[in-house]
Amino acid sequence: MGLRRLRLATGLVLFSYLTTHLANHALGLISLEAMEAGRLWFLALWRNPVGTLALYGSLVTHFALALVSLYRRRHLRMPAWEAMQLALGLSIPPLLVAHIVGTRIANAWFGTADPYERVVLVLWVLRPERGAWQAILLLVAWIHGCLGLHFWLRLRPAYLKISPVLLGAAVLLPALALLGFAQAGRTVSARATPEYVTALQRATSTPDPAARDLLDRTGELILTGVGMSLGATLLARQVRQSRNRRRLYHITYPEGRRVAVETGTTVLEASRLAGIPHASVCGGRGRCSTCRVRVVGGASDLPAPSPEEARVLQRVGAPPGVRLACQLRPTRDLAVVPVLPPTASARDVLAESGHRAGQESEVTVLFADVRQFTRVAEQKLPYDVVFLLNRYFDAVGRAIERSGGIPNQFTGDGVMAIFGVDAPPEQGCRAALAAAAEMVRAVDALSRELAEELGAPLRIGIGIHAGPAVVGHMGYGVARYLTAVGDTVHVASRLQDLTKDYNCELVISQTVTDGAGLDVRAWPRHELTVRNRAEPVVIYVVTDTRSISLEGVETTPSKPPHSREV
Repeated sequence: MGLRRLRLATGLVLFSYLTTHLANHALGLISLEAMEAGRLWFLALWRNPVGTLALYGSLVTHFALALVSLYRRRHLRMPAWEAMQLALGLSIPPLLVAHIVGTRIANAWFGTADPYERVVLVLWVLRPERGAWQAILLLVAWIHGCLGLHFWLRLRPAYLKISPVLLGAAVLLPALALLGFAQAGRTVSARATPEYVTALQRATSTPDPAARDLLDRTGELILTGVGMSLGATLLARQVRQSRNRRRLYHITYPEGRRVAVETGTTVLEASRLAGIPHASVCGGRGRCSTCRVRVVGGASDLPAPSPEEARVLQRVGAPPGVRLACQLRPTRDLAVVPVLPPTASARDVLAESGHRAGQESEVTVLFADVRQFTRVAEQKLPYDVVFLLNRYFDAVGRAIERSGGIPNQFTGDGVMAIFGVDAPPEQGCRAALAAAAEMVRAVDALSRELAEELGAPLRIGIGIHAGPAVVGHMGYGVARYLTAVGDTVHVASRLQDLTKDYNCELVISQTVTDGAGLDVRAWPRHELTVRNRAEPVVIYVVTDTRSISLEGVETTPSKPPHSREV
């Protein structure tokens, strides 16, 4: 985790340098003089002892950490975006050597000035092939940095809102930089008479042939060092793999599939090695939690989670026996079951927290249904039915959300909503009651608006019950959403059915009225025995939701209940 943070910090320094450099290039769209004026500020920021140390220290450290990451990989199978980021990052140092040698080292050793006028002359007029390579370097470095920022920030909720703006900036800035450089190139090309070139080279102390030869040898030496370090890393990986082939263990996946891997391999790396789809939004960096697995065999021999892994598991409310596949390096045979589907995305990461990760929670569940909608639909064309349902769902969905609920199921003409997922149970009860009242008002308004098409006003029946339920994201593919299962959901659905028998708008359980602190003396009270449930449920029948008052009232005893079974 410390190495990852260091890599992030050095990457941010390099990205800041690249951003200011591109912004300076873009000034060429104004004039060559504007570029040079911006360069003075650029040099003040980066060509001082602190800026120099931060820049080149970050460059060397970032490359070294990339080699460490490459060495630690047990194999080179990885998602396409990860492979692209790694390949781009490793290609930057070879592409950058000539630029560093020709500007910074030439300036330090021979006092060569590198104003934009001289750099553009060399790259646009005298050595255009080097200019093409510099343009490639610019794009490679920028894409590598943007990929790194994207996969770091996409786990943050605010990123979803600002990502379109950042994407526009990511495309616009290098485009403006290249256009600015091209405009400066045309300006210098128009001035580039032999006399102008000679005078500019003399004014900027251009290295003589002996000095250029030394600079070329220096560049070759740096390139050799970069290549040798990469080769040494690959050789060290091969030596480690040869030594570890004698110490293999097996990971068993669902459906009995077994994968043999060497010691030190993470469960996520084992999945990728065997071609088993496994979610990992952050690329195995221990940040997103989407790779987590439930250990179903061999748990007693597992190493304890690191503090960083334990912190992530605690954040998502993972139960005992669940580990991060990217951090778990077992030393014995193991059997695991992935928790999330392999298609899990960054949006799933943002949703997988607290009760939403899959826990039992005290929630309030609301069910609503349109009365006699089948009869209405029989008299309509299919298009009209779809239009009417969508207007209805929009009206009740907005009412639920405004009251703090989560509308999570729209089936036929029925709606299910959950309240109190991230709030105290009492607040969930009051929010559900407020939603019920607003839903009835919304449906009444919709009936008045569509009176000519409907013939008769729409009426809905609502059932509300509160209690424990298992809450989490469930489903498959695009149909995966936050929902709840359990006895509380079953009872709430039954109470909604009862609104037909009682010819009322709302049936609520005593659990809800107690939680909301309602005065229930005006409402009929009944005691029900619900099928598949041992304990009876006390309910209240509300004919008109306008009789609900949520301000400053308390639950009071009422007359003995009537008994029936549903």
